[in-house]
Amino acid sequence: MNNAEIFMIINQICMDKGIDKQTLYSALESALISATKKAFQLKSAEGIEARVDEENKDIIVTINGERIPAAELGRIAAQTARQVIIQKIREAEKDVVFREFQNLVGKLVSGTVYKVDRRQIIVDVGKAEGILPRREQSFRDNYRQGDRIKAILLSVTREPKGPVLLLSRRHPDLVKQLFELEVPEIKDGIVIIKGIVREAGEHTKIAVASSNDKIDPMGACVGMRGTRIKNIVNELQGERIDVVRWSEDPIEFIKEALKPAKVEEVKILDAEKKHAEVLVDESQLSLAIGRRGQNVRLASKLTGWELDIRTAEGSQMTSEEADKSLEKILLEVQDVDQDVVNNLKEAGFNDLNSLAMASVDDLIEVEGIDKEIAENLINKAREYLAKGDEE
Repeated sequence: MNNAEIFMIINQICMDKGIDKQTLYSALESALISATKKAFQLKSAEGIEARVDEENKDIIVTINGERIPAAELGRIAAQTARQVIIQKIREAEKDVVFREFQNLVGKLVSGTVYKVDRRQIIVDVGKAEGILPRREQSFRDNYRQGDRIKAILLSVTREPKGPVLLLSRRHPDLVKQLFELEVPEIKDGIVIIKGIVREAGEHTKIAVASSNDKIDPMGACVGMRGTRIKNIVNELQGERIDVVRWSEDPIEFIKEALKPAKVEEVKILDAEKKHAEVLVDESQLSLAIGRRGQNVRLASKLTGWELDIRTAEGSQMTSEEADKSLEKILLEVQDVDQDVVNNLKEAGFNDLNSLAMASVDDLIEVEGIDKEIAENLINKAREYLAKGDEE
């Protein structure tokens, strides 16, 4: 390989792979200095200089100012150029893939399950490897090797073998972007998603509005005979989804957010603090509150209002009490106190699903939790979720 051939190959690779030519020249010059030192068995690289002369298609290497003859340099230059080019191609391809996925952070990505173990699911997304840890899986997720899978890309990290993607199926944006895929009116901007709250694997509430009076936002999301929402529910493996109509009127929005329960009246107790009282019939109380307070808790988060659910007979529950249901369950576990509960929340274990999907190793990293407590917490969470499915 002569110098002309080396320059031709470099130019072609730079165009094909998007590698900066000067970066490749600098790498080649550095590599030539090291190769020359080794070839001439010199103790140090002091006095060795290398320069790539693109204009004259020449590669110049000197030792103490004396140029190495072309015949001697040819073999060294060819071998070094080959090694540098191969290395830079690999690095450039990894950089291209990294940048490509870096632009997709927060977006929905698809892949194929490559491997499933107790701690994570390895996903083949084509040019990179995705990791779906247990803490980012839904309690309902049940995948096998070869299955297709959709998830939200949380982050991308550089690893020696190439970029590694951190994936999530617990993020609310998973449901949001599934709706964007399934409902053309959302993509076209006719139907607008105003808010979404989720307890992964169990229940999601999504508030929608329409920019066109002739288009019913709820009907568009549900689809003819429920086909659109069924596709999303199937992707989420049975997770319940409530599509509600958004309203600027807080009273109307609260009524919508508490569906499927029928609300008789909403009273604003404190507009500044966003505190409201909701009156329902006795027959609707359990539906308004939901299993383990889930319905009122999600409605409160969706609307941004603290809600007190009451009946004419006097039965009641507040959204604040419903939000503490997880704490009550956790405090039933031996050796778990309020400090441990707070530590769990700070570590990101905010609901039963995240605990049920956690590994013992995940939990023992939380202050105040040992192996026995971790096992009891996981079992307790799974027990309550299993009861919920039976109900």
